[in-house]
Amino acid sequence: MTKLSVNINKIATIRNARGGNIPNVVEAAINCERFGADGITIHPRPDERHITYNDVRQIAPIVTTEFNIEGYPSKSFIELVLSVKPHQVTLVPDAPDAITSNAGWDTLTHQSFLSSIISDFKGAGIRTSLFVEAKSKYIEGAKTIQTDRIELYTESYAQYYAIVKEKAVKPFVESAILAKELGLGINAGHDLNLDNLKYFSSSVPYLEEVSIGHALISDALYLGLEKTIKSYKNCLKK
Repeated sequence: MTKLSVNINKIATIRNARGGNIPNVVEAAINCERFGADGITIHPRPDERHITYNDVRQIAPIVTTEFNIEGYPSKSFIELVLSVKPHQVTLVPDAPDAITSNAGWDTLTHQSFLSSIISDFKGAGIRTSLFVEAKSKYIEGAKTIQTDRIELYTESYAQYYAIVKEKAVKPFVESAILAKELGLGINAGHDLNLDNLKYFSSSVPYLEEVSIGHALISDALYLGLEKTIKSYKNCLKK
């Protein structure tokens, strides 16, 4: 079954809006795991507008499932990841002021840059993943860089799912098959939700993990965190 990694950034966003430590992100991570999450994802940004570097250090020791840190590989980010050694690091090409991830890596243009970083992380025993669009040239480029996995950027799927779902998912099916042939693991994320996740999960082969934050935390405001996580897990059952 495809694993569900819960991104808890939005919980930190709520906390930071008021200051203090309510809601508590460490407690949130513990509860997500208790309610069935297969992993915890966080994405610390340079301005620390949600998850802070201190949060990363506090969360790392308490995760008992899988700890995934996303981010742009700046010098400070690389140092942070190497110091806490998560199970997985997912590299994204975000500009410092990006509101959210909005593109995958051009793995051809940035091959040399990424290869060196990926090598350092793998040398430290950290599984690596590159955030890429569902295009064969970028997936082939990811293989050349020698990352362990790719994370398919699913915004286009989410946008067109309600219009023509078969057409929307086709590039991701093809990309997953190619990635598998190349020996790459396959993750996915961005704008996946309770409406579109089940079809995506049942259509895309070899899918190992999805990372979901904004939609899941938003649903939890209405349904409660425990029920929401169970609902997302149900979408991933084959």
